This record gives sequence, structure tokens and C-alpha cells, in this order.
Amino acid sequence: MANTCGKYADFEGLRERAIALRRAGLSRRQIRDRLHVDNNDILNRLLEGEPPPEWTKRPNAKDDLRDRARELRLQGWTYDQIQVELGCSKSSISLWVRDLPTPERKKRTTEEASAIARRGWEAKLQIREEERTHTKQVAAEDIGKLTDRELFLVGVGLYWAEGSKDKSYARRERVTFVNSDPGMIRVFLAWLDLLGVAREHLRYCVMIHELADIPGAEGYWAQFVGADSSAFNKTTLKKHNPKTTRKNTGETYRGCLVIKVLKSADLYRRIEGWWSGMVVAAEQRTP
Repeated sequence: MANTCGKYADFEGLRERAIALRRAGLSRRQIRDRLHVDNNDILNRLLEGEPPPEWTKRPNAKDDLRDRARELRLQGWTYDQIQVELGCSKSSISLWVRDLPTPERKKRTTEEASAIARRGWEAKLQIREEERTHTKQVAAEDIGKLTDRELFLVGVGLYWAEGSKDKSYARRERVTFVNSDPGMIRVFLAWLDLLGVAREHLRYCVMIHELADIPGAEGYWAQFVGADSSAFNKTTLKKHNPKTTRKNTGETYRGCLVIKVLKSADLYRRIEGWWSGMVVAAEQRTP
């Protein structure tokens, strides 16, 4: 220690020079190199009481967040709201704003609470809808191009699910298909084309509720199947029941389309046979 003191015998003069350099804006390293002071304890004593210049202060990355958190707290924001807004932890927020008064909690009205809940639910619904749409798109791409045999088998199953069937107590050996889904209608017509059934052998009929837009539905189906009015039989109307609540309303409701194949007893018998063959084949695949 004596050697150190001896080296810096003129301590007060050295301190005056150190303070002058500090006030001139020099850093500790610059002052140390300028005065040749390599002892940190001595350097601390020389600079005692003198604040460092602004340019030597390291910026704190959280200073802006802290200031913003305090500003939001003064506006009445909760810890949860500040956390979502700034993306920082609640512990940091608590440390930054603990000296500020706790904001008075405003009681939400029923309308405000409902609006907040609705916004959260709408966001979830949007995510679900995007997932639903993506799944359907990927599944649709899995199908690719249908072969004639694949379309043939699909058509047989489609007809047996949605078409009229012969009963022992009511002979109905004629091909009649009824559906409201345009996609089902499109596949069924493609199947008839595959079987070689000419479009002029088809007759159509619209089945719809009497309170719906009947002319609009008739025009829609005529354009959809590419047939003129001569191919359409008289529209069948469903009577309105005031005791029931209709859900099939709006612009997208166009009723059902009935497709009949003229002189189709032989075709019907083949369809029934094809279906029986598919059932047997399916049973043979069962382990």
C-alpha cells in the first residue's frame, strides 16, 4: 500500500486533473490511460462524487418498456392488458409500476362485456374456419382424377342412397333421383352420361316450399342442368305449416331437383344388381 501511495504522492493534484478530465467528457478508461493510473481503487477515489458523462451510460433495453408500462398503468390498464400490449412478464410490470396508485376498476356494462366476449369468440371462430377450409382443400386434392370405374361405383352408391327404390308392395322400377345439393346433382348427371343415358331422355321437376322464390329456383335449376322449360314438369309445392319454424330460407334455398329417366325399368334393375354385387364384394373384403 505504501508503494501505491508513494506512486500517487500528489493525490490532490492528481484528483484535480482526473475531475477536470471527467468533466471534459472522458471515460474511466481514457482517464486511466491519460494519468497512467492502473489501480482501480485509486481511480475510484480520484473520481469519487463525479457522475459519468451521458455518452458512457449503457442504454437499458427495458427503459422504453418501463416508461410505456407506467404510462398505460396511469391510464387505468390492468397487468393483463399491459402484458398483452407490451409482451413482457407480469413480474417486470409489477416492479415498474408498484409505486403508482392502483387504478379504479370500471364495472363493464352488459353490452361491453358481451362485445368483449364476442370479439374473443369471433377470433376463435375465424381460426376454426381457416382450419376447416384448409382440411377440405387438402382432402379435395387427394381425389385427383376419377377413372370411369370409380365414377361408375360412386354413381351406383349415390343412387342407392338418394334414388327411389322398388318395393314388393309398390313396384317402382324407374330411375328417379331427388336432391338439393348441386354437387350431388352434378355427379349423378355425370354418371348417367357415363352409362350412355341421353339428356333428352331426362325429365326434371322442382320441389320447393310455397313461400320460397319459386321462379328464381326454377330458373336456377334449368340453367344448372342446361335444359329448357319443355324438359321440366310442373313444380311441386310444399304447403306452409305455421306451427313449424323454417330453416330452409334465404337466397341459397332453391328446393330440391327431381331427375327422372324415361323408360328406365331395365336400368333400374341393373342398378339394383350392381348394388347387390358391391355389397357381396364388400363382405368378401371383411377380415
